Amino acid sequence: MNAVPATPGARPLAARAHNIRRHALRMGQVQGQGYIGQALGAADLLAVAYFHALRLDPANPDWEQRDRFYLSIGHYAIALYAALIEAGVIPEEELETYGADDSRLPMSGMAAYTPGMEITGGSLGHGLGIAVGACLGLKRKGSDSWVYNLLSDGELNEGSTWEAVMSASHWRLDNLIAIVDVNNQQADGHSSEVLAFEPIVDRWQAFGWYVQRVDGNDLDALVQAFDQARTHTGAQPRVIICDTRMGKGVPFLENRDKTHFIRVDEHEWDLALQALDAGSQA
Repeated sequence: MNAVPATPGARPLAARAHNIRRHALRMGQVQGQGYIGQALGAADLLAVAYFHALRLDPANPDWEQRDRFYLSIGHYAIALYAALIEAGVIPEEELETYGADDSRLPMSGMAAYTPGMEITGGSLGHGLGIAVGACLGLKRKGSDSWVYNLLSDGELNEGSTWEAVMSASHWRLDNLIAIVDVNNQQADGHSSEVLAFEPIVDRWQAFGWYVQRVDGNDLDALVQAFDQARTHTGAQPRVIICDTRMGKGVPFLENRDKTHFIRVDEHEWDLALQALDAGSQA
């Protein structure tokens, strides 16, 4: 089978990001609550990952030559489902089943249920370690596939994350690209106040990684960062630190004080979709 890279094609990345946000809002409307702030904030980096960077075959999510995308933060599942729907891996009509019994779209990421969901998320701090193991395995098989791992600033609280950071550097895993979503929100408050993570660039560099930090809601900057991560010639793992805004694209959600887990009143879902569409048209 020939490689099927997920490239923007006739539909620009901005449209892909908009549709990812829209799919996520529609799934959130089904349950009336959820991690919609993260989905809106991460939509741009997911659009660039799935429609610019990743090599995949939507008709065959288990294709051996695919690039792997590991969602370490399982509660971001709604965001990844939205990207997989936009990529054609999951039919759009399934979003109406989000969080329901027997759905392939449970509220937390489950690899056993969902096509394209590479690992099961839940307790934080495990995804990067799994990615390290996968990268070692791919290298031993002589594969040229990449492993991407999306984790969060709150996940940097976990000691196991830093063990994986150190291991990846030790093994010179130049087929690993970590993506850190820095939105400065977690269950107990602002991530920087719960456990400070700055200077985040210096810390990753000290562990031997090639580090870039970008505006995670700037599509052009993200494209450049993903390209540089892939073309960097150093025998070292790469990390893209993405500063994102929770609720991006829906102003009244962006401005809420607590956006880690949002309960949205029933009438507000339609308002959110209208605001998103209005902003896209503007």
